[in-house]
Amino acid sequence: MPRPTPAQLAYGSATVVLSTLAMLLLSEADSGISVVVIAAAGLLLGVLVAVTTTIPLTARAKARSHSRVHASSAPIPRPRVHSSGPSRVSEHSLRR
Repeated sequence: MPRPTPAQLAYGSATVVLSTLAMLLLSEADSGISVVVIAAAGLLLGVLVAVTTTIPLTARAKARSHSRVHASSAPIPRPRVHSSGPSRVSEHSLRR
């Protein structure tokens, strides 16, 4: 199993702390069992965030594009580039 990257550790830790704190404040838990359940849920959420940060961006983009429904399947026309006059490739910027 590969070692976690610093980004994974940072995102996972921040998620655990912030989500657990938010759930404890919002639920107003007063029993020990509810606190343990909330802490376990925060830990699982942090692990999920840390694991999903390793998925490459291209895989996420492909998954997102497959899940979307396209309103129109017509191809988008590309603009045509017209040359305006003679080519000035041989000139440099210091010529006066």
